[in-house]
Amino acid sequence: MNTARIVVLAIAVCAGGVAAYLASSSEPKQAALPAAAPQMETTDVLVAKSDIALGQIVKPEDMQWQAWPAATASSSFIRRKDRADAVTQLTGSIARSPLLAGEPVRDTKLVKGNGSGFMAAILPTGMRAISTEISPETGAGGFILPNDRVDVLLSRRQKNPDSNGGSGQDTVSSETILSDIRVLAIDQTVAEKDGQKVVVGKTATLELKPKQAENLARARQSGTLSLALRSLADANGAKKTTDETDEKIVTIYRGADRDTYNCQADCQRRSGGGG
Repeated sequence: MNTARIVVLAIAVCAGGVAAYLASSSEPKQAALPAAAPQMETTDVLVAKSDIALGQIVKPEDMQWQAWPAATASSSFIRRKDRADAVTQLTGSIARSPLLAGEPVRDTKLVKGNGSGFMAAILPTGMRAISTEISPETGAGGFILPNDRVDVLLSRRQKNPDSNGGSGQDTVSSETILSDIRVLAIDQTVAEKDGQKVVVGKTATLELKPKQAENLARARQSGTLSLALRSLADANGAKKTTDETDEKIVTIYRGADRDTYNCQADCQRRSGGGG
């Protein structure tokens, strides 16, 4: 084989190798596959399967287990791994507060009746339920609903003798005797029903402390009681009741005249506090 042929063959082999290299480098590269997302750890939490109203007796079909992110599951939630028989345990309980569908069930929102009446079951520890008569005129025209907050006003009419010893003008006094009181029920309605926005009843049941209940019972024999509906805006404000406040504002009506004054000293004197 002569030298010229060997040189040509070598050149052809080198050219073929270069062409193969260039062809392989020009092929598109496959995109890198995304890394698999990490699996979120979940835990089974007991939730309301449907809306549960205040005072409703809870049945097994009202509850279900639902997967919940373990990182956001509060310690107050009922978890299947801790209480696998929770549905059986809570069956027959009474809802102390309303529950929405999908809302986690908590022990604080349910109470065991143990044969007691509904009102006794939902009443908070240390509180008393006491009823007072109302009318559309003394109950804000029927716009007071269960769970609203009200002030209780006492109005009294007194006859004042004139300078000649005869009967003078009547004096009507009005004062707030209880503030920021929760309404438990109007008649026997304890919650809004079927979109009802007005409850015109004859009796309002109020949630009171024992001392407040005594004051209300005495006031009921002294004059006319009225309920003043409080704004929802100050429902969460810290308000003092009249047995804790230092002063009262009393409105006195004398015929067509009206006089408003601070009766702190006078109220103390009447209650034996001196001054």
